[in-house]
Amino acid sequence: MKTIDIDQPGFFAKHQVGDEAAGFYAAQGYLVVHDAVSPAEIQELRDEAVAICRQERGEMKIHETHEQEMPPLEELRTLPDDEAIRHFLCIHFPHKISSVMQGYLAHPVVVDVLTRVISPNVKAMQSMLFVKSAGKPGQAWHQDEDYIPTRDRSLAGAWIALDDAVIENGCLWVIPGSQRPGILWPQYPHDDRKYDCAQMSYDFPYSDADAVPVEVPAGAIVFFNGYLLHKSEPNTQTSGYRRALVNHYMSAESLLPWHGSTGPAATADTRDIVMVAGTDPYAWKGIADTATAGIRPAGEGGCGDGRVDLYTHRQNLEDAAKA
Repeated sequence: MKTIDIDQPGFFAKHQVGDEAAGFYAAQGYLVVHDAVSPAEIQELRDEAVAICRQERGEMKIHETHEQEMPPLEELRTLPDDEAIRHFLCIHFPHKISSVMQGYLAHPVVVDVLTRVISPNVKAMQSMLFVKSAGKPGQAWHQDEDYIPTRDRSLAGAWIALDDAVIENGCLWVIPGSQRPGILWPQYPHDDRKYDCAQMSYDFPYSDADAVPVEVPAGAIVFFNGYLLHKSEPNTQTSGYRRALVNHYMSAESLLPWHGSTGPAATADTRDIVMVAGTDPYAWKGIADTATAGIRPAGEGGCGDGRVDLYTHRQNLEDAAKA
């Protein structure tokens, strides 16, 4: 088994989380707590992942391009655990169907870190369960604020490693400090099959030479800013998984113009949230229940949205501008 170096900048034990860790996060856009989740908690999450994949916790939406990648539900439920979960890349909003996943939104280490780097008042709005078995694709360069817009730029991800995450099985890669300009770089629907169907950021002033792999042991949590450029590569191992539970948070003081929002842009505010720390200044609005659990397409059956290379994308933009 590969030895993972936890004695490096940005890595902290949970008892070391303090001003130094918060300062590293502010400067570099990420930090790692390498002993955040206990082995017993990791096993609980792994077991729950199997139940979710078997749809024993509730049915999930399946994108039409993903249907050909999935066995029928009745077959899925008869497969051995390892065989059943390997069909999945990622499940969105597992906390909507799993009380176990919802409980981990407010894990003590998550709350401790986020109340230092975001605000004393923190709300969660999304969870994602990545399975990423051997051979599954990664996700191209992107910024999470492309998908979850926070008015005060407070978005943060908490990436809980359920397996050792290393280069070979598709760990995270980040460009340290790339959150500081506060710019959302353009995206395009890339046609690179080593990545899933999410779009790719481009034209940012960094190269792959600026990126660093974030290899972490199971039980670590990687925290990262919503403007930080990050990606993951495919799982190139011949067997096994790179499982992770990724939850997203923001300051409770900010409005969230996201799914289910209505009204003027200035006051649009998604209320399908879970408070994990402090108080909610918008509690008078109540809580909504609009998001549903769904299976994210890996792209193995195609993405169905006009994938192109970057040159063609630029040509399409030029043609549209001339029209």
